[in-house]
Amino acid sequence: MKKTSVLAFGLVAATALTSPAKADKLDDIISSGTLRCAVVLDFPPMGARDENNNPIGFDVDYCNDLAKALGVTAEIVETPFPERIPALMSGRVDVGVASTSDTLERAKTVGMSIPYFAFEMAVTANDKSGIKSFEDMKGKTVGATAGTFEAIALEKTMKEFGAGEFRPYQTQADVFLALSQGQIDATVSTSTVAQATVKSGKFPGISVVGKAPYDIDYVALFTNREEYGLINYLNLFVNQQVRTGRYKELYEKWVGGELPSLSVDGVYR
Repeated sequence: MKKTSVLAFGLVAATALTSPAKADKLDDIISSGTLRCAVVLDFPPMGARDENNNPIGFDVDYCNDLAKALGVTAEIVETPFPERIPALMSGRVDVGVASTSDTLERAKTVGMSIPYFAFEMAVTANDKSGIKSFEDMKGKTVGATAGTFEAIALEKTMKEFGAGEFRPYQTQADVFLALSQGQIDATVSTSTVAQATVKSGKFPGISVVGKAPYDIDYVALFTNREEYGLINYLNLFVNQQVRTGRYKELYEKWVGGELPSLSVDGVYR
């Protein structure tokens, strides 16, 4: 090796050793003292507003728990379903605690944690539609919140039925308003949302009529895909929420009933 080459190599090595390490998002959050969480607030019982307009719900408490673990203050950033990932990519939020399905397509864009919640799907219909089951939606007009797991699945179902119409909506509230007003005949949503919405009485003339035969919807926390340190922290945090009983506590507080398992048979427990 020539002397000049050795000298050049030495300079590069010295520069690498003396250059300050680049801070990652986990460090930035801790340094800033604030954790900005994207949360959907028209998706009860996961996210909503109380009579004083304060954010409440499972996802809100989960964000607060995460901020507490980090030793920072939580900032709830209201984010409609279609804007969850754009909010992260534009730098408006640090993480998503927004009932986001852990799809392979999304994983091309963002980094996702292990599942922190799991949903089953239910059919809610207008009482005048004549729909009493999932199969009864054939030939009807249905809708769901654009970009969600259930919207993608329901649109595919209507195409397979070969009859009927699918309409996407911006928010969950828009879907149930359209359903109550008879603009659509039925929708598919998570069973937790369906039951909570019908029980609220805000959208008269609708009822939960049965289950939708879709896969369990596992949802994840998400952040920028290159932030390995933060993703690792999120995974451990979800694990700790289950191990300490906090996941069960929050589920009983906001949902009730049988606690969904976050394990996947044959994959991880």
